[in-house]
Amino acid sequence: MEQFFEFVSNHMLLVITFVILLIAFIVSESNRGGQKISINEATLLLNRDKAILVDLRSAQEYKAGHIAGALSIPYDALKTRMKELEKYKERPIILVCKIGQHSGAAGAVLKKAGFGTIKSIKGGMGEWQAANLPTVKSKK
Repeated sequence: MEQFFEFVSNHMLLVITFVILLIAFIVSESNRGGQKISINEATLLLNRDKAILVDLRSAQEYKAGHIAGALSIPYDALKTRMKELEKYKERPIILVCKIGQHSGAAGAVLKKAGFGTIKSIKGGMGEWQAANLPTVKSKK
């Protein structure tokens, strides 16, 4: 531990540069796939702005319980099924996955394809269920 502090004190400019670049990278990556929003903000967008909710989880997870009205487009199939979203290009799109790990990358894919407002739910379905918000099960 002493060597760490010695390194930091001897190379202060290098350490400060690293920290600034790390922060810039984290901010850039988090904004790349759209803004992260709370479940309250998501509910407001769904009700007020008629946003489209895309569930990126697997078909089995979707069938076990999903947010009412969500479209099931698994993350692995997003690029091949993007045409299903074309009619919603001008509406806000909210992405939800299991815990938020895929929604950023999926948002980047949609932004690159020309979709406008892309947002993702912080914490994904885990957060939704932790708040005891309603889910529905598929009959298929």
